[in-house]
Amino acid sequence: MSDQHEAVTSARLQDAPAERFNRLRDPLGVVSFGINQMVLAPGQRGRIHRHKHQEEVYLVLSGTLTLIVEGEAREFTVGEVVRVAPSTRRQLVNRHRSPLSLLALGGHTGHSHEPRDGEVFAAWEDPEPGTPETVSAPADLPESELR
Repeated sequence: MSDQHEAVTSARLQDAPAERFNRLRDPLGVVSFGINQMVLAPGQRGRIHRHKHQEEVYLVLSGTLTLIVEGEAREFTVGEVVRVAPSTRRQLVNRHRSPLSLLALGGHTGHSHEPRDGEVFAAWEDPEPGTPETVSAPADLPESELR
């Protein structure tokens, strides 16, 4: 492929990507940071996690993001952008009755991007992390907890 063809790449956002993630880094050819679209249905939530070196930025595209940071919930709406430091534990939750779509961007602090450096937790009380392969995604929120 010539340099001209590599200079511009594209990918498409999805309404319902497989496994909640639309991985955009590879189709775009991005090497300096990670970029994913995440879509959470009503009640869905991600794993409690942190990173060894990677800071993350979340941009809410639609819906309302409930971001739980070290056990404290904060809400972000369409157009809001939030950054979380690497070692801070966080969980992304959709507590609302409409789908949530966001872009998650991650970059290694001070160095090039290191993919898959996440450490995940089954519960806030867990002192030791696992990996995304060893800790299952949490159960969806019950209907009674949706707003």
